[in-house]
Amino acid sequence: MRILIANDQHWPMKSGVATAARTMAQGLAEAGHVVMVVAPSQTGRGYKEIDENYEITRIRSFGLPFRKNLRVSVTYDREMRRILDEFQPDVVHVHTQLTVGLGMLRAAVSRDIPVIATNHVMPDNMIKNIKILSPVSRPVSYILSEYGTLLYRGAKRIVMPTESAISLFNTERIEAPALAISNGINLDRFQPKKPSSEIFTKFHIPRGKPLITYIGRVDEEKHIHILIQALELLRWSGKKFHAVIVGDGNARERLDELIDTLQLGEYVTFTGLVSDGDLVQLHRIGDIYAMPSPTELQCLAMLEAMASGKAVVAVDAGALGELCLTGKNGNLIPVDDVEAMATALVDLLDDPEKRKKYGERSVQIAKKHDVRVVIPRFVKLYKQVIAENQQSL
Repeated sequence: MRILIANDQHWPMKSGVATAARTMAQGLAEAGHVVMVVAPSQTGRGYKEIDENYEITRIRSFGLPFRKNLRVSVTYDREMRRILDEFQPDVVHVHTQLTVGLGMLRAAVSRDIPVIATNHVMPDNMIKNIKILSPVSRPVSYILSEYGTLLYRGAKRIVMPTESAISLFNTERIEAPALAISNGINLDRFQPKKPSSEIFTKFHIPRGKPLITYIGRVDEEKHIHILIQALELLRWSGKKFHAVIVGDGNARERLDELIDTLQLGEYVTFTGLVSDGDLVQLHRIGDIYAMPSPTELQCLAMLEAMASGKAVVAVDAGALGELCLTGKNGNLIPVDDVEAMATALVDLLDDPEKRKKYGERSVQIAKKHDVRVVIPRFVKLYKQVIAENQQSL
């Protein structure tokens, strides 16, 4: 099968959307399918490259000042149609609502090629990343929601990563059926193993204390300030701990200032963006993974931490309740509740046996999201829409 994946956020960008699309492309190629990803250029000009076992066609792009690692492409219908005519895909899978996704959707529909559309992003996330729009966030959020429905027009199926994600969107206005299929993670990479000793030295991470980790984008909508404020309560309670925050984004400067104000500098390590290899090791070092973000449609970073054998603390919002099960593999808390975050962390800091037990359960939950389980579901779906499309022609 020849599969074209269109994605406005793709490797080497560090985000859940980019990770999901790359994991899918690699998994499909490993299963014997011919895969091409169409994504924005990392240099501005168009070019092609190979990422392990699949091809990426990069199209012209420009950077955005309010998102350090996001580039947007200026697409033309004729360019998308040319790519389709050259690659001749059996099916197109669109992952994003920006220019690449929408342009490829139009081009594929015009060529009678069946399209699957996946949604990864809440419109509110985009608003929170564009501070200048905050005074008009409500009408702009509505406009973006309406724009998002354009992505679905002409698609044969709408895929979202969780049942919770489907319930968060008004799918009644969408003609195509909606279903939930996990984004999937590579369990060959994320496993409950001991970290390398070098990773502690490389990032100046202290040993001998329980480690609380957050790994993901360091953007405003992730509410990492709630975690930082909870760490202050842990310090005043006399608990031994150290926090490691992995990633970068538009909230970094604000968080640095907050840490300075709270005098938490010796308790927190920021790594910034890291390599894929270091990411795996940093997932292994933690004892507890904390996710304060209320806007997760799945949360691949938390799944990776769970696959690495970690107990988790997460807010009861979005789809996090499908992964963090209170009393089984972690503690689920109210959104933006600093005291609840601190209490949930203390519960695990004080009980190493509970952390171990919860971590073992996390691994079992993560196994359900193994890419080897997810890819056959997508392949089956692709075959269904291809057959339906052939019958309708």
